[in-house]
Amino acid sequence: MATVAPFAALRPDPKLAAQVCELPYDVMSSEEAKVMAAGNPLSFLRVSKPEIDLAEGIDLYSDAVYQKGRGNFLKLIADGVLRRDPSPQFHLYRQVMGGHSQIGLVGLASCQEYLENIVKKHELTRPDKEDDRVRHIETLNAQTGPVFLTYKSVPEIDALVSRITAAGPEIDFTAPDGVRHSSWPVSESADIDFLVAEFAKMPALYIADGHHRSAAAGRIYQNRKGAGGSAGFLTVIFPHDQMNILAYNRVLKDFNGHSTAEILSALARVFEITEIADPVPNAKHQLAFYMDGKWHSLTFKPEFTSGRSAIDLLDVSLLQTEILAPVFDIQDPRTSKRISFVGGIRGTAELEKIVDSGEFACAFSMFPTGIEDLMDIADAGGIMPPKSTWFEPKLRDAMFSHLL
Repeated sequence: MATVAPFAALRPDPKLAAQVCELPYDVMSSEEAKVMAAGNPLSFLRVSKPEIDLAEGIDLYSDAVYQKGRGNFLKLIADGVLRRDPSPQFHLYRQVMGGHSQIGLVGLASCQEYLENIVKKHELTRPDKEDDRVRHIETLNAQTGPVFLTYKSVPEIDALVSRITAAGPEIDFTAPDGVRHSSWPVSESADIDFLVAEFAKMPALYIADGHHRSAAAGRIYQNRKGAGGSAGFLTVIFPHDQMNILAYNRVLKDFNGHSTAEILSALARVFEITEIADPVPNAKHQLAFYMDGKWHSLTFKPEFTSGRSAIDLLDVSLLQTEILAPVFDIQDPRTSKRISFVGGIRGTAELEKIVDSGEFACAFSMFPTGIEDLMDIADAGGIMPPKSTWFEPKLRDAMFSHLL
């Protein structure tokens, strides 16, 4: 069973939400955050990336940075910018980006079930990034960044969501990036009990985004032995059929000593190649390759797309195994300095730009990994290659926080 619990959320004054709520800490640099928060004393980036209020060049992991975040957080609470719900409840959180809409349930998932793998993972975490999140949560005594979970959709839950969201939202604003964010409380005891019971029927929940946040919450739960609110971690849980996964593209620094003719010859061993104008792949096992100002369509030959495990059949896995390692000598994409990753939200024009600038030698435009692939691999206990998925839109920090 999967445990999902209501909680007394800390939320922004609806009139101030547009000024307060911000993108997650890990999708921007400190310099970008400073520009985004300029002239806005209520920006939550002053809590999630508090180095922007300190001297330039400060160690991002110094005590002063975490303490500055705590001070800024407490001031938002003291000034009434952030307010705590009077009693535990769920919320519904809708995001609209262009023609895509998704509505998730805001609540607490179980740290114990995370440790028991009822909350299933698909990525490895880095100890340094876990440590950073542990220190941030411990210093604030709060979880301010929700974990993005998904579940196999349930029609009965969909019906409840439709009923509640038919009314006007409590918080509703459109962010500078054009994404609309809206929320509704779920406060009726019958609705709360129904949701708890429906999720209890589910064998598992799946982490889409937020592996380091959930790992940090698990560590704090163990350290505190479940005291206070540490047994749960803040999450927004979306049905799988509303998930929007974009490609995670690859750019390479050099050709590993090969000529362009040799690169094309190596690609021809693995792919059917045609020169194209459209750089966006439209099917699984199809990629696009950019080099010397030209795009090429790459379709994996049939012998490479059968007789392998679900992980090995991912396009990102096949590319790594058949091309990046043997041709470009990129053996470990987690650590190699010769490969970088570009989220699909930036589009293929970004790939052209950075290759044409000479900063990179070539680019691979990928087809997005499917949510069913992610769930199948997580069910099998597998770990996906790094940078396999890019979820959009991103959850806004400060929409909901969980005080421990």
